[in-house]
Amino acid sequence: MRNIRFSPVETRHGTSLRMMFSVLFLFTATLSFAQPPAGYYASALNKNGYALRVAMHNIIKNHTSESYNGLWDAFYRTDRHPDNGKVWDIYSDRPGSTPAYYFTFGNDQCGNYSGEGDCYNREHSVPKSWFGGSVAPMYTDLFHLYPTDGFVNSKRSNLPIGKVINATWTSTNGSKVGTSNVSGYSGQVFEPIDSFKGDFARTYFYMAVCYMDKNLGVETQSNFIGGNLKPWSKDLLLQWAAMDPVSKKEIDRNNTVYQIQHNRNPFIDFPELAEMIFGSDTNQSFITHIPIQEPSNWKIYPNPTTSQLNIQLFDNQTDNVSIELYDMMGKLRITIQNAREDHIALDMSPLAPGIYLLKVANDQNIHTYKIVKQ
Repeated sequence: MRNIRFSPVETRHGTSLRMMFSVLFLFTATLSFAQPPAGYYASALNKNGYALRVAMHNIIKNHTSESYNGLWDAFYRTDRHPDNGKVWDIYSDRPGSTPAYYFTFGNDQCGNYSGEGDCYNREHSVPKSWFGGSVAPMYTDLFHLYPTDGFVNSKRSNLPIGKVINATWTSTNGSKVGTSNVSGYSGQVFEPIDSFKGDFARTYFYMAVCYMDKNLGVETQSNFIGGNLKPWSKDLLLQWAAMDPVSKKEIDRNNTVYQIQHNRNPFIDFPELAEMIFGSDTNQSFITHIPIQEPSNWKIYPNPTTSQLNIQLFDNQTDNVSIELYDMMGKLRITIQNAREDHIALDMSPLAPGIYLLKVANDQNIHTYKIVKQ
């Protein structure tokens, strides 16, 4: 047995490495952490850029609409905190520490409120005024509706999300209202805490694809113009998506919303789609859906993992094994060359929670896996 302790790997990342990472990542599906139904994304295969966006739009646009009153019950399934069964409120939650308060489903529905912690309501993360009010199906689409503190929701109001330079108000968990610090928009914005910036980004990418044929920018004070993200907004959200990778919370929520609405957020299933549709990788074709069969003589476990990732090799597959682990930015985080042990344990504990790409190769095989670090 060989236990490998993580140590930062310094490497130079030019275009060739980004391309290599993109190609590797596109072939990962063996141990997929969020399982779309077989064939769900088939019509998007081999498409890229705008054609890929249209294909994804056609896949996810037709879904079952929940009633507005039905959202209360849906939240119990989609946003129930696994530790205590309380409301998982992104406006009061403080990952890694204890929030100032929790809401109880049903008992703490708004209602009147005068301050934080009074009650929770139904937050349109893309404010309904941006698309004209109670317009179906955007009005009740669970992928952008969350149970949140009513008072914080009122402070956010219909402000765009963005980066704040001078906060005029800050919530107990650090969410802010204030002047924009993003080139291209100088008005007031709402900034969620870092742990949920990726959640917002992937929510907005979903809306810009699912409703690309709608007007999400009725108001000029928004992140959208028509069915498109404004340039300043798109650039910021791409940064947020990379900074805050997909979490287990998002994965579980995606799977639960699929049970209710019968559609998925593809940017949670395949985070690389953000750059492929809205970013710098629009020339990359979507081939992620094609699964690679895990070889029966290799075993990667547990996945997800919290600390140690085990690589078990069998049947004379231990010669000249190389192992590389990349983060979502394409940075090489762990590398082992010419290993000959039949069991290799990678220490994942120093790594931040998120998604990683594991490449395992020997003289006969090269396989890649999506690894979730919790």
